[in-house]
Amino acid sequence: MMLNQTSLKRTLGVAGVLAALSGVLSTPAMAQAAAPAPAEKPAPKWEGSVGLGATVTQGNSDTVLFTARAQGLRKWRQNEVTVGADGTYGESNNLKNNDSLRVYGQYNRLVSERAFGYVLADLLHDDIADVSYRLNVGPGIGYYFIKEDRMILSAEGGPSFVFEDVGGRSKSYMSARVAEKFEYKISDRARLWQKAEFLPQIDDFNNYIFNFEIGIETDITQSVKLEFYIVDSYDNEPAAGRKKNDIKLVAGVKYKF
Repeated sequence: MMLNQTSLKRTLGVAGVLAALSGVLSTPAMAQAAAPAPAEKPAPKWEGSVGLGATVTQGNSDTVLFTARAQGLRKWRQNEVTVGADGTYGESNNLKNNDSLRVYGQYNRLVSERAFGYVLADLLHDDIADVSYRLNVGPGIGYYFIKEDRMILSAEGGPSFVFEDVGGRSKSYMSARVAEKFEYKISDRARLWQKAEFLPQIDDFNNYIFNFEIGIETDITQSVKLEFYIVDSYDNEPAAGRKKNDIKLVAGVKYKF
């Protein structure tokens, strides 16, 4: 009888240990530890586009004009980066009438859903306007007045430092910068954009630059777009013998990736 009681006690003891262990293993902490870790979100990729345009005429006037532009955009968390380049080359009756190259980049740091600070750099060479180089760099602040899937409207402003060689004369000065950008999706297949930039020299408001662009693009396929845009660059103090205003009308094809 005593042997049976001893065996029973041992059995009950083992059962108690197993029950306690089962309770520990079934706690939420252990369940979470056993669950697989959630997969990390993939890093945001660059969005890019390359556009080409060309105009050729023969007859009473022999002309050729080529344009090219490329742009990259990346957005992640509170950061936005834009980089790009565009160039133009043209001849009329074997005389060069267009030869320009521009490269630029801008970094935005969002401090709220709509407000941001930025740093930008913009370098221009224009042989016809006799601009050997014009480098514009500076910080500033901006705000998205409209930030929707279909429409975006923003404004930017801040100091700007300009280093240039125009007409063989090198100089540097400080200017203000005020800019505005607008985008609107007309439909699922068409988009309108417009932007403007005003750069007056701080201590000489007669020396200023105004840049304006407006354009429209429409889908041919998901990746290939047809675009038409106008670029107007106004320099109130151009190189000697050069005109103040330069206007380009461009029609071309853009590949988006």
